[in-house]
Amino acid sequence: MLETLKKRFEENVKRHPDMTWNDVLPYLNDENLRSVELMEKSGGEPDLVVMEDGWYYCDCSREAPDKRRSVCYDEKARLSRKKNAPENSAEKQAAEMGIRMLTCQQYHQLQQYGEFDLKTSCWIDTPQDIRVLGGALFCERRYGKVFVYHNGADSYYGVRGWRGCLKIR
Repeated sequence: MLETLKKRFEENVKRHPDMTWNDVLPYLNDENLRSVELMEKSGGEPDLVVMEDGWYYCDCSREAPDKRRSVCYDEKARLSRKKNAPENSAEKQAAEMGIRMLTCQQYHQLQQYGEFDLKTSCWIDTPQDIRVLGGALFCERRYGKVFVYHNGADSYYGVRGWRGCLKIR
């Protein structure tokens, strides 16, 4: 895993300017590596991304991670479906992996480092006042812009997944 992360780190320096691999290594403890490895196994292609409030391992796959699609927003929404409930939810998967779904702000920051989700969309961390009403937010990039939309939290589509992040510093 470390070799994969090092190679990705070196190939994408714009995501973490003015940093060396040796700057990152002390933060890759067993717990963080476990989460990052789960991100990798589910198709996320995690890489270190410097954001306004810290260093994060974020899903940097071009499209929504392929093994994290066709999920409702959370378990409450999944369990409320009367028919055809998906096997999992984005929030539950994130918790199992030890990571968080991206916030709207983080999603926008990630888009500064590349063009992500040109064919897919991703659930994002949704404020409680929207969840109480049954909705959830998702983002995607179309026409050179990032869009934030809403949908029923119980909806799921083959092209909608979620991106996660793990703050390491």
